[in-house]
Formats: sequence, C-alpha cells, structure tokens
Amino acid sequence: MGLEIKKELLENKYQVTPIGEIDIMSSEELKKEIKEIIDENKDIIINGEGIEYMDSTGLGVLISLLKKSKEHNNKIIIKNLKPNIYKLFNITGLTKVFEIE
Repeated sequence: MGLEIKKELLENKYQVTPIGEIDIMSSEELKKEIKEIIDENKDIIINGEGIEYMDSTGLGVLISLLKKSKEHNNKIIIKNLKPNIYKLFNITGLTKVFEIE
C-alpha cells in the first residue's frame, strides 16, 4: 500500500496526515518529513485517521521524533487514531508518553 504524507500549516502548528502503512519500508520517509518540521521549531499534530497499519519501526520513529521535538521545546500531539492503532499505543504504554486526543 505504501505511505502518502500530507502536511498543512494551521496557525503556528503543522498537521501531518500519514495515509497508508507506517512500517520498515516507509518510516524513514515519515521521519524525514517530520524532522524538517521540528527543525522549523513548530508544534506538530499527527492526524492518524489515515493510518491503516503501524509496526514497531513506526513506533520507534515516532519516539525518536518526540525526543527531538522536546529538545526544541515543541510538542507532538497525536489525534484521530483508529482503534487498532490506538491499541498498539496502549499495549506498548505509549499512551502515557504521547499526548493523544
């Protein structure tokens, strides 16, 4: 299926909407796109409504991006996760690490 990434500037935050699968094949692309936003020193909203699948590589990328974002005193907020993806965050304890709406 692959991954498509949409970015949109909303006020002083970027909304990033990944569409498709975040896995070992696509996670580097997501990391590159979000790292560019972090380097602009902006908060990030990840709209998860289009994420169909995520593996441990995708989770690892999000954790590294969260650390990088905190170094810049910015936030990453995740919203609109599908139940199966939210379950992955919950099982791994990442619901306590990420701000999830």
